[in-house]
Amino acid sequence: MSFEAASLERVPVFLRDVRIRLGSRVIQDEMSFRIEDGEFIAVLGPNGAGKTTFLKLLLGQVPYEAGEVLVFGARPRRGNPKIGYSPQFRTLDANFAVRARDLVGFGLDGHRFGFAFPSRKRGKLIDQALEEVRATEYAEAAVGELSGGERQRLSLAQVLIGNPGLVLLDEPLANLDIASAQEIISLVARLCVSRKVAVMLVTHDVNPLLPHIDRVLFMANGRSAIGRPETVITRETLSSLYNHPVDVVEAGGKKFVLGVEI
Repeated sequence: MSFEAASLERVPVFLRDVRIRLGSRVIQDEMSFRIEDGEFIAVLGPNGAGKTTFLKLLLGQVPYEAGEVLVFGARPRRGNPKIGYSPQFRTLDANFAVRARDLVGFGLDGHRFGFAFPSRKRGKLIDQALEEVRATEYAEAAVGELSGGERQRLSLAQVLIGNPGLVLLDEPLANLDIASAQEIISLVARLCVSRKVAVMLVTHDVNPLLPHIDRVLFMANGRSAIGRPETVITRETLSSLYNHPVDVVEAGGKKFVLGVEI
């Protein structure tokens, strides 16, 4: 391990001049930034900008063409226990009979095939994770009977049960009503503080997150900008990313980007 990599062992994400290419298309270029412990980052951008691809890069599932990427001081690799990942929302059949607590327990089994045998330690870890996301009251319920917000709590518990230092959430607010989305956002923000875990959350609407996030990573047109929302979600910055004029209007404490898709 190089001296620089060793000095970044406690840094969740470090990128320098990174280029990501899929086939003939450059998805992102010249990405350079670092994410610190306990940071809550919203990842924004239009469809096709590379948001999910970027998460998969950190997971070691997508290669990068140039630059340097370090996750806790090491190159990305599949199955890194220091990363917790929740993919895009998947619809579950109403007849899906797995209990909530068993679904959370799957977060302990990513390295093995089949089901694990119950144990006192395993049960305690599941109970702690359920309590942390405030899902204890429906621990014995069938997952297929739960609401979207309740399932997202279980997904978060499943991610957290392995005690990761970096959590990647791909559109966890999709298909949730306003109240449920706010509950999930507040829960994630609280966990950032209590666990000092870094969180990168992909979303199409930054407004519910504005009171909670530390920074925004905005990806568009093969380029990106990262910083405080008030410095990134501006006419100047977004017009530069999109290569044409973009208007940002603020009203009622919310930001509205006009003329482009987010």
